[in-house]
Amino acid sequence: MMEESAGYQSARRSTPQPRRGTIPGGSLTRAQVRERYHDGPQSGVFTDGSCSGNPGPGGWGVVQVRDGRIIAERHGFDPSTTNNRMEFTALIEGLSLLDTDEPADIYTDSRLTVDTVTKWAAGWERRGWKRKDGPVKNLVLVQRAYRLALEHPHVHIQWIRAHNGSLWNEYADSLATIYLRDEA
Repeated sequence: MMEESAGYQSARRSTPQPRRGTIPGGSLTRAQVRERYHDGPQSGVFTDGSCSGNPGPGGWGVVQVRDGRIIAERHGFDPSTTNNRMEFTALIEGLSLLDTDEPADIYTDSRLTVDTVTKWAAGWERRGWKRKDGPVKNLVLVQRAYRLALEHPHVHIQWIRAHNGSLWNEYADSLATIYLRDEA
């Protein structure tokens, strides 16, 4: 059974009305992704978030792989969210999969989450969690992601190009869009 993030419902516990047939944006099932793609890193944690409308219903997905084998995967759904909230939730879930002393690469196709956690959050924290030009959006998620990143000193969070044929990034995308398909 998938774990549930605070404030988010897992895909299996709350199922929106699925869309039948072709998914907008070409979203593939996990099986279709594994048949179609083979490139990219074969070890690491891959995260992705999605939203149908922004805001709108959204999902997140995480897959941990080692030498091309799935170690763990998680996904969840929120009926009213934004793409950025789902990207941060996916990163939080990815970090939560790892032991604090475990070395790993985490890949996300969200430059915002990478830059927030690796470049900007330290300064925001020093300024009382304020940006120079206003409040930090999604503050609770940003703080949680940043805290988890600090607790995992051997984890390297890095950007990977979206929809570039990387098997496990595409797989994370498929997990993040399960809520749009009739797929458990």
